[in-house]
Amino acid sequence: MVFDLSKINGIDEYITKRDKDRTIFLKGDKAFLVENKNTIEVRCDERLSQVLQEDYESVMESRYFGRGGIEIVLTNQLSPEELEDLIRLSYDLTKN
Repeated sequence: MVFDLSKINGIDEYITKRDKDRTIFLKGDKAFLVENKNTIEVRCDERLSQVLQEDYESVMESRYFGRGGIEIVLTNQLSPEELEDLIRLSYDLTKN
């Protein structure tokens, strides 16, 4: 799934880097979104990460960010709006 980040409010400058089978979206030199074939990975605080992992079977700890993020299997358990909110949160956590 390809996200059009220009349509997500609050996300301005970023660069992309292609790495093997994934695309990494960077703010400065820090990643805020990793797009894999069937998953995305975003930064997230630990409490929200725990809640999402308990509520959704498609959410797990991020392989890229570790405890500082989540990996979401794109199964439509989370709505496009929820995914956009998580991407925006990740971007905000990265730029701060």
